[in-house]
Amino acid sequence: MFYVHMLLLFAVIFVGIRYGGIAFGLLGGLGVSILSFVFGVAPGNPPIGVMLIILAVVAASATLEATGGLKLLVKYAEKLLRKHPSKVVFLGPLCTYSLTVLVGTGHSVYPLLPVIYDVSIKRGIRPERPMAMATIASQMGITASPIAAAAAVVMATAATNQLDITLGQVLLVTIPATLTGVLIAATWSLKRGKELNQDPEFLARCQDPQFKAQLIDESDAKSDKPEHDGQKAKRGLTVFLLGIVTVIFVAMFGKTLGLLPDGVKTSTALQFLMLSVGAIILLSTNIDPKKIVKTNVFVAGMSAVIIIFGIAWMSDTIISHNKPYIISLVEDVVKTHPWTFAIAMYVASVFLKSQAAVLTIMLPLGFTLGIPGEVLIGVLPACYAYYFFPFYPSDLAAITFDRSGTTRIGKYILNHSFFIPGFIGVFSATCIGYALSVGLLPIWLWGIAIVGLALAVNLYMNRLSSETLTLA
Repeated sequence: MFYVHMLLLFAVIFVGIRYGGIAFGLLGGLGVSILSFVFGVAPGNPPIGVMLIILAVVAASATLEATGGLKLLVKYAEKLLRKHPSKVVFLGPLCTYSLTVLVGTGHSVYPLLPVIYDVSIKRGIRPERPMAMATIASQMGITASPIAAAAAVVMATAATNQLDITLGQVLLVTIPATLTGVLIAATWSLKRGKELNQDPEFLARCQDPQFKAQLIDESDAKSDKPEHDGQKAKRGLTVFLLGIVTVIFVAMFGKTLGLLPDGVKTSTALQFLMLSVGAIILLSTNIDPKKIVKTNVFVAGMSAVIIIFGIAWMSDTIISHNKPYIISLVEDVVKTHPWTFAIAMYVASVFLKSQAAVLTIMLPLGFTLGIPGEVLIGVLPACYAYYFFPFYPSDLAAITFDRSGTTRIGKYILNHSFFIPGFIGVFSATCIGYALSVGLLPIWLWGIAIVGLALAVNLYMNRLSSETLTLA
């Protein structure tokens, strides 16, 4: 019956892919109903703790967006990119990565994509190089964000399994691992594809005057007209950043310093702290609460909650009912080679377009199988693989914004612009995360290596910037 149940789960996932969005959650609820009424399986436990943390974080982030603070962050990133256009292949992905880490959602990438395209095409740099990496980096930053849904899942699952895993322990692995993965993939992207003035396909399209005219659209140029109340945006952003610092501090030292009352879990503290951050932003900026629920962050966050609610509930129901059989199937392999759990998470993520959903499903299974906590933390970057098929919204947005046509879906679907940099980034991040977490790679040695990589890349980029780059 386990295979029948899994067939039902795969059917829900594939139909969910067809419809997208909250369809995963709704269909997951339908799956729980079928399991209960048709197969007589007792429903598992919905991920209430995870959903509450996501709701709190989304409320705070959406309040920031309503003040214009998110646009202000994008504006700072735009200034950096336009100041150093020759380094856009690195700075573009680093900016989108940093935005995700700060805001907790990869959807913050959209305002920067047209800026990255504009900077690269005017410099004569193949737009595919920074555009594809920018979307990859924005999603890799999720497991490195202290307020992302993925972090909420890790903390809530650890608390449920009575494991003393702190947010600080997680971030000390995921931040260096994912950051290094982004840098390695961006290094590979430096020379991917042909230069624009040597690309026969691009040059052939340039023979069309209409195509060549649309390559550089002056409407994409930087505008000095503010789109938000500057003071409110700065005040909101300041409160939000201080809030993130407070959350990290409490998560790392709350129990040691006695900041939290006895019996209060870190995951619970994260909930009321993030709601407090949103409240302080609201009171200090006096924004209209109606604007908060209309923000992009709020809409995306509520969709994530529904997706996790349904699909994770269905998965928990199947795993709980078939737990002895699942353990008997994979126990020996996982105990001998615990790192293989990363492959399982990667495969699950190919179909589930949410890292939080993947972790909600897979982490409880990992704890059930007896995989050590440090191994699970180390392989967290492997929960991002939905670049595998180039249909994620941010990937499609990059293809749309790149009017040169270099960022694209290939003839055979899998030979698209995101596949190789995505695989390089995730594979590198997972290997480094695992090595850091289990002690194979000391953090000081990683620091030396990353500084060396940064210096080498900077020297190479300085040499490139001295060359004259012109559009064909």
